[in-house]
Amino acid sequence: MMGDKMLEGLEKCKVCPHECQVNRNKAKVGKCKATDKVRIALYSTHDFEEPCISGEKGSGTVFFSNCNLNCIYCQNYEISQLGKGKDITIEELANIFLKQQEKGLENINLVTPTSYVLQIIEAIKIAKQKGFHIPILYNTNAYDKVETLRLLEGYIDIYLPDLKYAEDSLGLAYSKIQSYFAVATAAIHEMIRQVGMPKLNEKGMIQKGVMIRHLVLPNHITNSKKVLKWIKENLPNEIYVSVMAQYFPTYQAKKVKKLNRKLTKAEWQEIQEYIEKLGIDNGYVQELGEHEEEYVPKWEL
Repeated sequence: MMGDKMLEGLEKCKVCPHECQVNRNKAKVGKCKATDKVRIALYSTHDFEEPCISGEKGSGTVFFSNCNLNCIYCQNYEISQLGKGKDITIEELANIFLKQQEKGLENINLVTPTSYVLQIIEAIKIAKQKGFHIPILYNTNAYDKVETLRLLEGYIDIYLPDLKYAEDSLGLAYSKIQSYFAVATAAIHEMIRQVGMPKLNEKGMIQKGVMIRHLVLPNHITNSKKVLKWIKENLPNEIYVSVMAQYFPTYQAKKVKKLNRKLTKAEWQEIQEYIEKLGIDNGYVQELGEHEEEYVPKWEL
């Protein structure tokens, strides 16, 4: 059967940096709680991603259930932490890709895909045999193994990683994760090796390349500055950066004093001034107080 050899990797799972080594093919679960089944919460048209992703036609999002991080402020916690969703086959996932393409959408946007990389590769193979051809976007928290990302080479056109923390103490406190920064930055370097800097078509839609997202947390402006400084000092100037102000306290963050509020205008102004000081030239910045639907270009493309 197609993909048997690839899916043998689930028998002693090392797909992500946790390397739980559980046998997912026998319904055993590790830290991400995923089995051999592909679990998705929904697939939909997303009109309000960054302009170069959604455009006028929209992005074809596929929201995967479960996550290899345990962020206490996750805005999609019912999906990522509580596993809300339904199990589908690899063939059904391939058909979802094709259905999204038939809608005329700009791309397929794989949201939190890390736990399902092996199944996703097989689904892409099936879909391509049936005429699938639009760009595929890997929308990840960046807690990805370089070895696993290498399996995706040639299958993923656009990488959209978060870079959440430069301070590992925050990764441990807020996402229950060790060594986030080293893992995420190594993953980002591998993504860039594979697909390079963003390449846009004549309509301004990204066709290939890497764009890094960073969500600014209240009371942690220093962490955000360190993230942005690393990007500026370690990556090409052509890199795209999307800096987000959409944080609001949800899930378990309501119990944490430092996280139990939105950003202040002063905090957001400080971040904007720092971006300008660094001279980061490409990307987007959200308007403070607006929802995620309200991405507004801040820098020239």
